Amino acid sequence: MIRLRGVSYAYPDTANYVLADLDLSVGQGEVVGVVGASGAGKTTLAKIIAGFIPSIEGGVLSGDIDVNGVAISSLTLSEAVAQVGLVIQNPFNQISGAKFTVLEEIAFGLENTGVPREEIAERVQAVAKQLRVDHLLDRSPYALSGGQMQLVAIASMVVMRTPVLVMDEPTSQLDPGGSRMVFDIISQLTDLGTTVLIFEHKIELLREHADRVAVLADGRITAEGAPRAILSDPRLEKWAIGTTRYTRAGLAARDTGLAPVTGELPVSMPDAVEFFGPSGKH
Repeated sequence: MIRLRGVSYAYPDTANYVLADLDLSVGQGEVVGVVGASGAGKTTLAKIIAGFIPSIEGGVLSGDIDVNGVAISSLTLSEAVAQVGLVIQNPFNQISGAKFTVLEEIAFGLENTGVPREEIAERVQAVAKQLRVDHLLDRSPYALSGGQMQLVAIASMVVMRTPVLVMDEPTSQLDPGGSRMVFDIISQLTDLGTTVLIFEHKIELLREHADRVAVLADGRITAEGAPRAILSDPRLEKWAIGTTRYTRAGLAARDTGLAPVTGELPVSMPDAVEFFGPSGKH
């Protein structure tokens, strides 16, 4: 569904490449999490897949970027956004500014693509209830809290039902309950065949919901694989990503001889129970 080969990119007026010879593939209905340090190029990669780079921001882009077998470079921006929904990190920047209510904001993309009015009403009500913002539909998008605004921004993309959804730090403004709700909705979307690429710092949620995790460092994908194996990799510290307290506890247990040097380290609480508990191996 998403295929990148040899992708390199430099912003305008700079010779420094943010991404360099990057390869990444995501299958249909798959949830792939991408982790990386601040400044690693996660937002840049998200915008490239969605077709916003270089069409809006310019710069030098090379390599192959295909979505559903079609080269993104061959599509107009309006065609690209029908294929890839992009949720950006700062919800304030995603709000259109053209609508007066949350209801109108969520419906904005559907109106622009000519969806019938009755269907728009049904889809907006359904996604607003799903994301628990139905009580905000008559409010101004700019009268919301940061977390509420983020949920509205996510709703405005989910309602479009694009085959691919790219999410750049979609839970940055949300509390633990809101974050878990968003990830639960991602699972529901993939059950319907939606492909999701999510850039996220909340490692424990990626451990639970991602099918695969990739590490973005030094301008390319430096590691990828099963979530527990990747998210407990000690090299995450070297890449300035960091590990969870459960992984650090597992490493400490190894260092003191309380756990063998082989086997997967814990990432989440359930992993730690398995790793350290009486029924576990250690």
